[in-house]
Amino acid sequence: MKHIGFMSAARIGVIAGHTFTQLVRMKVFYFLVVFVLILLGLQFIDMRELGAVDAVDQNLRVIKGAGFFAMNIFSVILALSATALLIPKDMEDRTLYTILCKPVPRLDYLVGKWLGVMSLVGVGLLVMNGLFSLILMNEVNGIVAEVTAALQERELPAEVIEVQVAEIRELGVSWSFQAGILAVFLKAMVVAAVALLVSTFSTSTIFTIIITVVVVLVGLIQAEARDYFFQQQELGRSSFMLEISRWIALLFPDFKLLGIEEGVINGQKLTAGIVGRVTLVGVLYSAVYIVLSWFVFRRKEL
Repeated sequence: MKHIGFMSAARIGVIAGHTFTQLVRMKVFYFLVVFVLILLGLQFIDMRELGAVDAVDQNLRVIKGAGFFAMNIFSVILALSATALLIPKDMEDRTLYTILCKPVPRLDYLVGKWLGVMSLVGVGLLVMNGLFSLILMNEVNGIVAEVTAALQERELPAEVIEVQVAEIRELGVSWSFQAGILAVFLKAMVVAAVALLVSTFSTSTIFTIIITVVVVLVGLIQAEARDYFFQQQELGRSSFMLEISRWIALLFPDFKLLGIEEGVINGQKLTAGIVGRVTLVGVLYSAVYIVLSWFVFRRKEL
């Protein structure tokens, strides 16, 4: 019998490509229409008082906050729904049996499916990023022109005007802004890996979605809950819930570790170290859940 190897990039690539094509045919990109409408609506948000830099900052933060929130929601929904549909649909269409009866390891199948979903999410985020960046740059340029004219009327020194214009542009499109988009992708990546794990033992698509949503919610609040229980322990109160929160941290992803968008919204400059650490956390979480998926799926009788 020919040795097929543990993993094959070629096999994974074929499965990923087929998965991407399959999802595109399902017309899941319709959500981009909603995102475009949200972005167009953001252009009507105006909290500015001419020449008031604080109001300008607030206006840009609101636009960026709403944009990042929409991108997070759409990318997570896309990753979750697409992943939850894959294995049940392949079983229904008998595609899964056709693939696995060939010399295709189950790990290759799972990784290929996951990469197909992430390719779809990546394309969606690229489109959203492009639209978001154009609208944000247009907003920043308009604000810069108005603020510059207002400050020149007040006959302020050119150095002061340059400083305030630079502060406004820092809130626009930058490398830190792109790092925030990367963080959105990493969170979707982890959600897709969790959904993949649940789908390997799930009995229905709805069950997969519900369990994954619960995992995501726990992952969003566990850091705050753990901090609260730490405070209770310092006050001499029971640490039972703290022990539970530590076990939860081992089982559920902590999405706060990936949440750097708030700093981006406030104009914070992200270092390469921060971006690298966030990327490493996202990749490790995804790898752990994919390996767990493989352990469950390889024992599943098909």
